[in-house]
Amino acid sequence: MRRVKLNFAGKEIEFVDRDSALRRVAEEWAVKGTFPVQVVLGPEGCGKSAWLRQSVELLREFGFEVIYVNPINREVLAEFGVASLKDEFLKMVREALAQNALGRLAWLAFDLAKELIRVTRGKIAVIVDDAFQVIGVRESALYVKALLNLIEYPPEHYEKIVTIAATSEGVSRREIGRHTWANLRVMWNMPRDGFRQLYDQLPGDKPPFEEVWKLTGGNPRMLERLYNAGWSVKAVIRDMRDEKGLDAFIDSLTSEEKRWLDEAINDPDTLMSRERIPLMNRLIELNLIIEIPQWRDEYLWIDQPPPEKDPELGIGRRVAWQSPLHREAVRSALQGLM
Repeated sequence: MRRVKLNFAGKEIEFVDRDSALRRVAEEWAVKGTFPVQVVLGPEGCGKSAWLRQSVELLREFGFEVIYVNPINREVLAEFGVASLKDEFLKMVREALAQNALGRLAWLAFDLAKELIRVTRGKIAVIVDDAFQVIGVRESALYVKALLNLIEYPPEHYEKIVTIAATSEGVSRREIGRHTWANLRVMWNMPRDGFRQLYDQLPGDKPPFEEVWKLTGGNPRMLERLYNAGWSVKAVIRDMRDEKGLDAFIDSLTSEEKRWLDEAINDPDTLMSRERIPLMNRLIELNLIIEIPQWRDEYLWIDQPPPEKDPELGIGRRVAWQSPLHREAVRSALQGLM
């Protein structure tokens, strides 16, 4: 399999790791198709998009006509051979981008998939990356149902179809999970060995790997941010506090909620109680924590699951900080530091 080249920290690097996730694509989805829709959730910057870009290449090698859209990044790939459909699709994409109608990209991909089924009756893959933040929670559920209808009630018979939607937006999980339209699977940050391969590709002087691991927990986006900040932890934390409005968020909490949050910094599982779940939901909305399956069976995960519990990295049995730097940004705002 050809490894795709990705832009990372201003450098062109080769895709690494995620072998288990790619085997699932090659040995399950490409062979049998997907039913129902596969919805992949995970921390911001954990590597979902990189895996999906590599999956595009893998599915092409299996003979699939592939449509990939990422509205957040304004990115579209039309990897199929029907020239007239490709030209029309790319024309509509350009119009949507010119109007800043990013949510329309997801529906353009859906409409194109219907046409490809009608024209080719072959193997079709629709990959929608980070669209839920653009189209909203309720429409996200409707979009997943539309993809399921594509599988169950296609305009023509087809050979196989693969439908994948990925998101770091955790609020839509419960809305989608209320129905039986999708398999919800979680991708965690990179495991240590794979993350080491990514770390090794960054040039120049850098902190020891163990120090970087303890700061990022294997999250590629946090590695990239540290690198771009000249390895300044303080700069990254200040940026995160500003971007996520953490100081205003802390000011909005009651004294009791601040105490709960302080406890959650050391043990995120303390949020999983009746009175604290509203606070947990607010942290999920801010993309600071993620609710994770309590079971570590590999079939429930895309790639390797996190450890059962790792206090150093902020990982609990049911709740985890998206990365140690997310936790430290909250700690800094809560304590009024820096």
